[in-house]
Amino acid sequence: MKKTFPVILLTVFLAFSLAQAGQILVIANDNVPKMDIVTIQKIYTGKIITVAGVSVTPVAVKPGATTRTRFLREFLKQDEEKYTAYWTVRRYIGKGAPPTELSGSGEVIRYILSTPGAVGYIDGDELKPGVNVISSR
Repeated sequence: MKKTFPVILLTVFLAFSLAQAGQILVIANDNVPKMDIVTIQKIYTGKIITVAGVSVTPVAVKPGATTRTRFLREFLKQDEEKYTAYWTVRRYIGKGAPPTELSGSGEVIRYILSTPGAVGYIDGDELKPGVNVISSR
């Protein structure tokens, strides 16, 4: 039994990892709860700044990245042009600023792990052990 436990644990981890591959994952600091797509949309459009009493800080991947394009399409039902235009107007009328843009998944993961309330997205292939996945598509 003692020798089979590590094998079973590894098998479960690999199955979980393979299930996440190819998906866009919304990840967050450990203090952020799981959430539905509507809540994620509201966070990334600046319509809410707290979830279940936790102040959230969204971060995004820089424009042009495949991960960002897929996130915008699958979670926000927008393309880059619409999303940029939305935030241009919102900033102009004094309703906030778009999420901070980071260079890639590695930077997003580091920021998420070190910042309470942080929310971001990565490609499922980039998932690291210990990262809090709050939604996927």
